[in-house]
Amino acid sequence: MDKAKENYSFALCIENKDCEDLEKRKIYQMLPDEEADKEGYLRVIDESGEDYLYPMSYFIVVQLPRKAQEALQLSK
Repeated sequence: MDKAKENYSFALCIENKDCEDLEKRKIYQMLPDEEADKEGYLRVIDESGEDYLYPMSYFIVVQLPRKAQEALQLSK
């Protein structure tokens, strides 16, 4: 898929209790994970640069303009 056409999902961190690799009020890139969603978790790329599962309640999913998505996208 063309990188320019990819749809990225982002979440705003609103809680980081017991999670040293999350910062409140920071936007994180989410990765799709249907199993995690069913269990109430989001898979996000945290401050370590790795993707981990965190409680959905720690985030608000946000919709960003395309240019903001591209600016926040982590290189693969």
